Formats: sequence, structure tokens, C-alpha cells
Amino acid sequence: KMAGSSSPWIGSAYLFLQSTCKAIALPSLYESSQKKPSVFKALKLALADSTGSMNGVDMLKVHCSSPHLIVQLKFCKQENCRRFLQSYREGALQESLQNHLQISLAMTKVPLEMELKAGSEHLDDMLKDEDRCLECIYREKPDRLRDEEITELEECLKSLVVNQSINNNKAVKDCTSPNSPSLPCPSQSSCLSPQVTFIFQGQEFANRTLTPDDHQKFAKLVSKKWKQVARSLQKTCRALRDPVIDNLALEYDREGLYEQAYQMLLRFIQSEGKKATIARLIPALEENGLVSLAEELLGLHSNEDCS
Repeated sequence: KMAGSSSPWIGSAYLFLQSTCKAIALPSLYESSQKKPSVFKALKLALADSTGSMNGVDMLKVHCSSPHLIVQLKFCKQENCRRFLQSYREGALQESLQNHLQISLAMTKVPLEMELKAGSEHLDDMLKDEDRCLECIYREKPDRLRDEEITELEECLKSLVVNQSINNNKAVKDCTSPNSPSLPCPSQSSCLSPQVTFIFQGQEFANRTLTPDDHQKFAKLVSKKWKQVARSLQKTCRALRDPVIDNLALEYDREGLYEQAYQMLLRFIQSEGKKATIARLIPALEENGLVSLAEELLGLHSNEDCS
């Protein structure tokens, strides 16, 4: 075993990032006092995307060593590390970071090259052997506490997220448009776009568009309450008015509850596009007593989130 039952699983790795565009130097952007919060925000959100939780992986320090931006990572759950490795291996982390940098820095797409190391081991050479990667990461215990600068950036980001989560939750309860304006941001450089994260049972989660896996799990587990969830979603989705819900129930009556629920959520996804997010579905589930289903969609049943 890589860790005894009495001690938590903790490992460390270094993520090397380099822009392949000569006009974009990541170390220079991070060293800029104006751009640093935006680059940090992109890193934080991309890492959250990779593990499914804002707390899935911790950044201990960001080093600037031209042409690389080097991020020291700390994992305190093996399963979160597995999720990160899968996201890295499949290119999802790279794509997510490119997208977040593009939004945060308000520039064209930032082409990236990535490399992952644990000590002297180049993990890119062994990505297909996930257990071996985990062994290497586990052997490299973090050699430092979180850098003070990282802590300050974390606190700045967290305060903005909490303010906007409160504002967004209020907007949903008031049945207003999902495009309601967010609370004013202290500075443009560190301003978050609306609902980048959301709160569920006191925990913070990265928002994301609903996936085919979410869609199938919902249809399988929601059972008879799909109509109630639909009526909760209709507060901010015109495509799910009562006549539509009733028609779906009649049209797919023979196919059963799974197909009725599947078609309902399909209407929501098709009408809302990228705005069909997990942050909008979770409150609708909570409102109708479907907390267990919400936990299933957020991956909480295995207690895998890092504390």
C-alpha cells in the first residue's frame, strides 16, 4: 500500500507550462502585478475542472523560470490525483487551462505545452501506467508549505467567489434572469465571470456544463420526481413551461420514467446550451429533496474530495 490506514495519502508534482506562441510569455504575465490574479484564476479553475472540486489539488508555489511557468502541486487524496492524471492524459486539463486563460486575460487562445514531473521522474513518459505515476507522486512529499503569495491570491479569489455565489443564488430564488448582473468586483484584473463556482452543503464546486454522463445519471436516478425538477428549472428556463412538461409525460409514457426524465433534461440542455450547467441543476435537485442524486453528480459518495 502507498499509505497506511492511519496517515492520509499525500503526494506532490510539478506542472511545467509553456506557451508555444512567441508573443505570449507566461512567466512575464505572472510576474505582472496586473495580470497575475488573472493567470492565477485560470490555473485554479483549470485544476478544479481536472478533479471536479475546488479543493481537489492545492497549489503550493508558482515559479517563473523562462520560458516555463512551474506550478508545484499537492494532492491529499489518491482519487483526486487519479482524476487529475486522467484529465492531464486526455488533454482535458490543457484545453481547460487554454480556455480559462483566454477568458481571464481577454486574449486569443493561448497555445500551451505541458510537462508533468515528480522529482526526477518525467511522468509524461509513463502516463498509461497510472499506478506507477501515483507511486512517483506519492514518493515526492511536499517540501514546503503554501507560499504566502498563493494564500493571498486564494483569499482574494475566494472572497469574490463567495460574493458572487450569494448573488447568483439570490437571483435564482427571486426567479430573475440567469443573466442578472453580478456584484461589483474590487478590480478588473481579478474579476470572476458569473457562477464560476457554486456552493453545495457548505462546499465550493467548480461550475461546468452538464455532461452526457450527468444526463444519464439524472435520468436513471431521478425517478418520479423528474416533473418536480422540471418545474424548478422552469423558473429560469422558458423551454420547460407546464404544457411542455405535460406533453413530454404523455409522449414518452410508454417508454417509462427514464426516457421521460432524459427527454426533459435534453430540452433544458438544447435550449440553454452552455448555460445548461451543474450549478443550475443542483439547486433544483436540493429543492425537491434529491440531495443523494446531487451528491452522485458531484462525485461525493466516495468521499473523495480533499479536505
